[in-house]
Amino acid sequence: MNESRSIKQKAPPDVLPNFRNLGVMLRILLLVNGIALPAALLQAQGWTDLAVQMMQIATLLTPVMLTCVLLLSSIQSWLERIPYWYGVLTVNLIAGSITVLVYFFGSELYQPMQGTGFDFQLMRCLLLSVLLCSLLLMYFRLRAQILSPALLDARLQVLRARIRPHFLYNTINAVLGVVRTQPRLAETALEDMADLFRMAMADEQDLVPLQREVRLCRQYLALEQLRMGERLSVDWQIQEMPDDVQIPAFLLQPLLENAVYHGIESLIEGGCIQVLLRRMGESLQIVVDNPCMSEALTHAGNRIALQNIRERLALLFDAEASYQVNTGKNHYRVEITLPYMRETIT
Repeated sequence: MNESRSIKQKAPPDVLPNFRNLGVMLRILLLVNGIALPAALLQAQGWTDLAVQMMQIATLLTPVMLTCVLLLSSIQSWLERIPYWYGVLTVNLIAGSITVLVYFFGSELYQPMQGTGFDFQLMRCLLLSVLLCSLLLMYFRLRAQILSPALLDARLQVLRARIRPHFLYNTINAVLGVVRTQPRLAETALEDMADLFRMAMADEQDLVPLQREVRLCRQYLALEQLRMGERLSVDWQIQEMPDDVQIPAFLLQPLLENAVYHGIESLIEGGCIQVLLRRMGESLQIVVDNPCMSEALTHAGNRIALQNIRERLALLFDAEASYQVNTGKNHYRVEITLPYMRETIT
């Protein structure tokens, strides 16, 4: 289970890949087999021998790789708590130990090449296993370093989006309009605005409780409804969401802001934003549906918001998360699916 990680405007420390992540497993599978192919080509004497060499490599590589991934995924929580280089050493020790065990007990399948002894073959497989493991860890480390600027930029864009000047001015004007006639409503609006900006400027977490995100969104929408009145309505469809479910911070609020500014606000008669949050097995589905003018379907603001969200989902969940945009005549719908994650209690 992923734990919440602090969002700070600095490069994150080196961390091991999440071996429980489907995307990480697929990358390991593809990279290992991609490296095995050149090794078979170097040893093969012809096309027929190439198939034999690949099969011989696969008989050793597959059980070692699968066993390593299963074992590492089972101790993922522990790996996240130890220093990075201790984790690298642990992963290499596990890979090397499993290689030795598989080769030793399956020695009848892995016959030494002519002119080589069993000990030499065993040592060669051990060294190649550690080398391959080190290359994979180096790849994931470089990938994380390359993507880190994109993550920091996405976080900065999220922060800037929370403090849009026109939102601040519009909210203050709306409060001034009711401060004398409805002082209690004006006080509530100012409290909501203070909470919204305090959360935006806080040292946030990558993953936050869903209920907190929903509460933040309700406060934001209450401020917009103060300004737009009956033109803006929201239909919340939340089906028994537990309090400990977590989602990326400020994931839902930008979608609602997008729906208000590029959808409802452009319509004279206004409209209703539909928000659906539901669990589907081990996944959480988030749907935001709003009416809009045809010109708003290709608005640059929509593309920027969705690109920001896409980058954050890819960095946090890799292939386990997805987003989809469905547009129709005067209609805009965003669907996000991500792993159903619960808060880790320590």
